Amino acid sequence: MRSRLAKSRFNPVPGVADFWTEFRKPNPFRIPILLLSMGPFALIFWWLSGETVYKDPDRPSITYITSFDPTRSDAEIIASNEANQEVKDLREEAFEDMEERKRELYKALGAAAGMDVEEIERRGREARAREEAERQAKLDELMGRTGEQAGDGGEQAEPSAQESSSP
Repeated sequence: MRSRLAKSRFNPVPGVADFWTEFRKPNPFRIPILLLSMGPFALIFWWLSGETVYKDPDRPSITYITSFDPTRSDAEIIASNEANQEVKDLREEAFEDMEERKRELYKALGAAAGMDVEEIERRGREARAREEAERQAKLDELMGRTGEQAGDGGEQAEPSAQESSSP
């Protein structure tokens, strides 16, 4: 084993022997040079020994915040939903009125500028219809509706008079 290590270039024995030979020579600067060469290693070890490691924080406990009273009755829920739907419908109606007013203003501006406002309006209606169809197709795809289900808007037909009157 020693003979194999002695032939290797990674053998530390000749290096240590060479260091000891040079260190034993009478040189007045040997101690300061040794201390200076040890300085960077001492600084690195001092820095590594001062490293602070904190443990992982505890997992937080989840507190659910409810915005509605959990003891509400079904009638209260339905009334709340109907009120919210009315507000939503009023907002949509106001938005549509505002959009119609904008179209009228642009139509008047286009007529004053000499444009064919009827053609522009027709193209605008076609573009809005196309966008609505694309939006509806995307909704149908997301909801998993196909063919006949998508055509009726996903609503169920009302039962006929014969089906609803049972003995």
